[in-house]
Amino acid sequence: MLNFTGAFTALITPMNASGQVDFEGFRQLVRFQIDAGIDGLVPIGTSGETPTLDEGEEEELIKITISEASGRLPVIVGAGSNSTKHAVQYTERAKRLGADAALVVTPYYNKPNDSGLIKHFQAVAEIGIPIIVYNIAGRTGRNIPPPLMAKLADIQGVVGVKEASGDINQMSEILRVISLKKRAQGKDFVVLSGDDALTLPLISLGGSGVISVVSNLVPKKVCALTHAALDARLNEARAIHFELIPFINAAFIETNPVPIKYALSLAALPAGPTRLPLGELSPENKKIVEAAVKNLGLYSPNA
Repeated sequence: MLNFTGAFTALITPMNASGQVDFEGFRQLVRFQIDAGIDGLVPIGTSGETPTLDEGEEEELIKITISEASGRLPVIVGAGSNSTKHAVQYTERAKRLGADAALVVTPYYNKPNDSGLIKHFQAVAEIGIPIIVYNIAGRTGRNIPPPLMAKLADIQGVVGVKEASGDINQMSEILRVISLKKRAQGKDFVVLSGDDALTLPLISLGGSGVISVVSNLVPKKVCALTHAALDARLNEARAIHFELIPFINAAFIETNPVPIKYALSLAALPAGPTRLPLGELSPENKKIVEAAVKNLGLYSPNA
């Protein structure tokens, strides 16, 4: 089984002033992540503004990521949809282009019942690429509770979950009733944090890492936090956690990826505007993000 442990960056999609995708800027960001020692990359997810990308843009972003990764680290490609037919097509595309896994979100808006959700994940798992479930009720309107997650975990090819419920009790229960059981059978079911603020608590309970937003700007620090926690160097992990918390709070002060793209621009990294319906960060929140970036020593006056 591939190693889906550590710090993975949910890559943003940089745009130019006219709103077109900045592909060369994206390539620069991918290289920035790899040079920093990130454990894995996640293109065309929530942070990548996938709902407003066309399929040609998505395919080029996937190709750039996989080409730059060059087999040195895993690439998990966003492949979710609220249409099972489309989710299957996106998962097939991820496999065809050489991704190591597909990140498949709970179908949004439809609010599927349990039987439909099981069949949805069975359908994408049949493609033959590892599937990581993305549980984020705040965006989908549908939480996957532990008993249902256990049923999904029994589907051949479903290897883990990006848990962004924000509920550490739910994460703990998933680890207890699914991951520990799988490990006893010589198998694995990785539980990755989908919330930067919960990376340390989740790993301390037995989680495998994080799919991070803030690592777009601070990949070395997120890696250091994640690996210190995985190695049970808790004092070190705790110190980095508290160092990062002001920036984590700033990065989610408005809808992701609006704040993180602004933070990257302040550090003179490719970012650009978000596409509508995501608007510009409010003036008062710009000040908060600016203060957090300056506190990290990453503010570039000429940005």
